[in-house]
Amino acid sequence: MGKKRENINKAKESGKVQDQNMANLFDYEIALQVQEGHERGCPSQTNSDQETDEETFEEPPSVREDRLNVAMRMKERKFKALVEFRCRVEDAILGDYLFGKPSNKVGGEDNAKAIEQLKEITLWGVPLMPSKRHGGTDIVLLKFLEAKDYKVLEALEMLQRTLKWRKEFKADEILEENLVPGFENLTYQNSRDKDGHPVYYNVYGALKDQQTQYRILGSEEKREKFLRWRVQYMEKAIKELRFQPGGTNSIVQIIDMKHAQGPTTKELRSVCRKSWKLFQDHYPHLIHLNIIINVPLWYYISQTFSSRLKTQRKKSKIVIARPGKVTSTLLKFIPPENLPVEYGGFKRDNDDDFSPEDKVSEVTVRANAFENIRIPAPQAGVTMVWDLTVVGSCDVSYKEEFIPDDEGSYKVLLQNEKEKKKGEGVRNSFYISEPGKIVITFDNPLLKKKKVLYRYKTKPTVPFYVLNRK
Repeated sequence: MGKKRENINKAKESGKVQDQNMANLFDYEIALQVQEGHERGCPSQTNSDQETDEETFEEPPSVREDRLNVAMRMKERKFKALVEFRCRVEDAILGDYLFGKPSNKVGGEDNAKAIEQLKEITLWGVPLMPSKRHGGTDIVLLKFLEAKDYKVLEALEMLQRTLKWRKEFKADEILEENLVPGFENLTYQNSRDKDGHPVYYNVYGALKDQQTQYRILGSEEKREKFLRWRVQYMEKAIKELRFQPGGTNSIVQIIDMKHAQGPTTKELRSVCRKSWKLFQDHYPHLIHLNIIINVPLWYYISQTFSSRLKTQRKKSKIVIARPGKVTSTLLKFIPPENLPVEYGGFKRDNDDDFSPEDKVSEVTVRANAFENIRIPAPQAGVTMVWDLTVVGSCDVSYKEEFIPDDEGSYKVLLQNEKEKKKGEGVRNSFYISEPGKIVITFDNPLLKKKKVLYRYKTKPTVPFYVLNRK
């Protein structure tokens, strides 16, 4: 017992440096919270449609001081909870009860071996032994603390249940299983959001009819396979994360309900509930944000009513977008060059024309007005390629034409779309045979202004007639 206590004391001493690092981290976090709270509490910021000379409101010093005191108390509470949690995890490892109560039948030598094995235990590739001083240990422990509102004992129980479940479910071995057949069209990973979080798409429209649902989920064995596949995909997502200070340690999940029907089979409802609960219980705070898009009216209404029962923290992690708001909603979180073209962005598979580093420009088309985009083409013998998308509307028409610099030459009408397809990016190209410019004209008949995103570049090109001569 004395040796065990000595090990615990050593672990606490070795964690002093880590404690100081976490204190600095929390100081930075609280400074951001205070700044953010001040910005939210100060109504002096105005919209572009409001008067700019509106009288500003300065928050009284006493209010700012009270907010700072509250933030500092929260910081102290969180820091103390982390230190206590770290000690309890270390104690659970050295006491051989990280998976629950240790067996009384285990002998001294066997018990020592079990403890040595526990010292090497990892979760999501991160050592759990705090005295190892791994940079990601506190990040992982904080996820369990945040899930339980910094209640240490509840966070420890959650961690123990997670480790026990992973052992029974064989989650550490699941990446080696072949579970793809039948599910390949349901989920895929595509680029990152503005903050560097990996973005994963779940396309529930692939289960658009009950016959397909029965085919994939018709038996208990198939439903268990589906559940294991969902866990496997989460484990793949974790491989893209960096559990290090300043690293990205959570993902963004986009759930596309396009073509998803209201009446679903009980099998689909059951397996979805199980997967959501499983992620909530054993993958805390690994999903930074859930964005549910193309939601049917019945789903939108049900979520609107049920959201009243959710806490503000849970609601802040869920964003719901009806079909007409998909592109504008996704662009709040994902840059256009990383957003797939089917959702109104510019990202295409195996794109040979553009890269994510190519600059995207923006222009606003005023209500009930025309707007032009002029793309200079001063060099002949190249091909001009451009992407464009109108955010959030299919009622804006546009025309593309090439206008030569030589007044004696003819204009070339490239495209005349009476109506842009909703939620899709458009790409076009034109071989420049003489200097001029590409002019794209937008007609917005609506009473609301619209945003247009576009990019362009030139590519050296050899015309086909030259190749045919050879």
